[in-house]
Amino acid sequence: MSSKELSDLSLSRLECPKCGAVWINGEHRWSGTGNRGSELDLAGLICNEHGDEQCINPMKGQEGGDTWEKRLQDLDKFGEKYDEGNSQWWDK
Repeated sequence: MSSKELSDLSLSRLECPKCGAVWINGEHRWSGTGNRGSELDLAGLICNEHGDEQCINPMKGQEGGDTWEKRLQDLDKFGEKYDEGNSQWWDK
């Protein structure tokens, strides 16, 4: 590439003013890990319960994805499977 040519590389970053969720180049990224996130999971976990007119998640209001209720059910199933902590599940 000559010095007169310009790259078309661009970077966009959007941050929700309500919860701080971040979108890099249009992809939601989890703040703790930087991993690609699911907008539907974000909606189920945060936006649908705590979002307001400031929320920028395009999936806000959609049903589905992960929820705190679903996570609690998963933990209950895990507890039942491994005898509520009386089993050494880490050795299985």
